[in-house]
Amino acid sequence: MKCTTVRSKLAGYLDDVVESASRTSERSQMRAHLESCAYCREELQRYRKLAILLSRSPRAVPPSDLAVRIKVAAAQAQQTQDWPSQWQRFCDRAEILLDNVLRPITLPATGGIVSAILVFALVLQLIAPGTTVQAIPNDVPLNIMQPAELITLSDSPGDWAPEKNDTELALPHGLLLDVTVDAHGQMIGYQILSGPKTHEMEHQLDQMLLFSRFHPMTSFGRPTSGGHVILSFSAVRVRG
Repeated sequence: MKCTTVRSKLAGYLDDVVESASRTSERSQMRAHLESCAYCREELQRYRKLAILLSRSPRAVPPSDLAVRIKVAAAQAQQTQDWPSQWQRFCDRAEILLDNVLRPITLPATGGIVSAILVFALVLQLIAPGTTVQAIPNDVPLNIMQPAELITLSDSPGDWAPEKNDTELALPHGLLLDVTVDAHGQMIGYQILSGPKTHEMEHQLDQMLLFSRFHPMTSFGRPTSGGHVILSFSAVRVRG
């Protein structure tokens, strides 16, 4: 047995509490080593002298009311805490609680807001082409969607003058048309909202609107089919 092993177990050897599966065999090995090693015997003697000195020193007996005094001191310390300290402790606990509760839902909430914005933009783009809008003169394009508008109105057919059997249309709003424009600025259909709906009138309107130029409705800057332009004529003479 080595000296380092023996010196680490001298206190247990002196108190006869050497812990080992083969306790008797270990004590025998330590005894044999101590008989042959003077240095380890001197170390054992120091342990014995220390044990004797400790046994002669008086034991400190705690006062009988020590437990009561500790409880009273703890209660007084708790009662004498000032309001700033209590408020700071409350704020610290609230901060920890909010941090633990809100942090797990911060990322999902941010993702939900972004997803809602994207869905709203997509639905708006899908619904808006079917919305009836009216072009406003000198309108400044500020929004992501711009309505269709009239650029030039064709004068075909050129003969709109009254003849002997012509009848003048005299309505509060004259002739009112709702023209549907495709993405290329061409008329793809129209509806007479107010005015006569004769075959001759429709024939003349077909020729006029077919050669007219329109600015298509734009969605996010891209031309989109389905825009509407409202055209109003104060007086129209229809050949009778």
